[in-house]
Amino acid sequence: MQLVSVAALAENRAIGRDGEVPWPHIEADVRQYRERVANAPVILGRRTFDSMRDDLPGSRQIVVSRSADSTGVPTAVVANGVEEAIGRARDFANALDDPVYVLGGGAIYNLFQPHVDRMVLSHVTGTYDGDTFFPEWNTEEWSVASETDYDRFTLREWVRREIAS
Repeated sequence: MQLVSVAALAENRAIGRDGEVPWPHIEADVRQYRERVANAPVILGRRTFDSMRDDLPGSRQIVVSRSADSTGVPTAVVANGVEEAIGRARDFANALDDPVYVLGGGAIYNLFQPHVDRMVLSHVTGTYDGDTFFPEWNTEEWSVASETDYDRFTLREWVRREIAS
């Protein structure tokens, strides 16, 4: 299993404001995101899950929450922390290298950042006011494996570098 963060972030790392993205809608970004996560398990926080309830991403949802016991959704399970969520993700991944996507929100990205193997980030052109930000990462620990330019954003896949012992 590979743990992969997926997010769209502005140049100042803003990812949200008042529960929404802080920039005008970018259809190409939404489309590539939905296609990427459609058939894979996803990990997300309870508030993010609730905000997507009408159109849930992924084949299975692992909802990280300390207060909820269940979601009332047949494809969703609750995990009370990072380790339990990763354990559930391993159960749902079909193969050793299958991706499980971390979809946010901000606190979830922070909790899972030390554990992710890759990041697929839509780098949105411009800076925006936000109340939620993607965590900083040490670029010396990561390399860009691929990069695709779109109108208003660049999609970059970051891969954690192997650290020599």
